[in-house]
Amino acid sequence: MITEVTHRVNFFDTDAMAVVHHANYIKWFEIGRVDFLRKNKITLTEIMADGYIFPITNVSAKYISSAHYDEVLVIKTIPTALTKAKMEFNYEIYRQCDSAVLVKGYTQNVFTHRDTGKITRLPEKYYNRLQQALN
Repeated sequence: MITEVTHRVNFFDTDAMAVVHHANYIKWFEIGRVDFLRKNKITLTEIMADGYIFPITNVSAKYISSAHYDEVLVIKTIPTALTKAKMEFNYEIYRQCDSAVLVKGYTQNVFTHRDTGKITRLPEKYYNRLQQALN
């Protein structure tokens, strides 16, 4: 299931020329990922309470065009891979008013047990919900 969420560019997201600083796109990938999980009935609070975290192990971004202060952006999150140990997403961030693609990106997360820091297998209650979202 591909999800989309909007985000209005804040002034503090920009530089002195009102252009979005490149690092913000990585934060916006996270907004998309958290929104994807929420739409699939998984909250970070719930999964962390069960002792699981999922740190980023790989991230990339291809910058195509700039966003500016006060523009409304759409963060499109596309799940691409899921195993019981990791998940991967592609992203497109585009301007809402003209659909111009600004950035394309990728992340990989690994499921890790919070107490040990070791990679672990995701329990069925989460894995099944995520698997359904990919179909």
